[in-house]
Amino acid sequence: MGWLYLLFAIALELFGTSMMKLSNGLTNLLPTIGMFAGYVLCFVFLSFALKTIEMGVAYAIWSAVGLILIALIGIIFFHESVTFPKLFGILLIVIGVVTVKLSS
Repeated sequence: MGWLYLLFAIALELFGTSMMKLSNGLTNLLPTIGMFAGYVLCFVFLSFALKTIEMGVAYAIWSAVGLILIALIGIIFFHESVTFPKLFGILLIVIGVVTVKLSS
């Protein structure tokens, strides 16, 4: 069940971060409310996941998967740039997360 909670936490983090972008510096009310709700629920589910998943593993996966997917959301929906250094940095994070998971 911990892995399911972790997936919910990742999805809610993606929602919260997307709402943060749409809030335009917290000046648009509905996206701002969505951002706060998304982050609060994200941490609720992350705390549930930590009952059965090691903290280092859960946090590494949560942050890395969130980073990869939010970068893709930024590129696809917000037309953000794709550069080699950005892709290389993401690749290094993925390698780090795989290393953490394999060592646990």
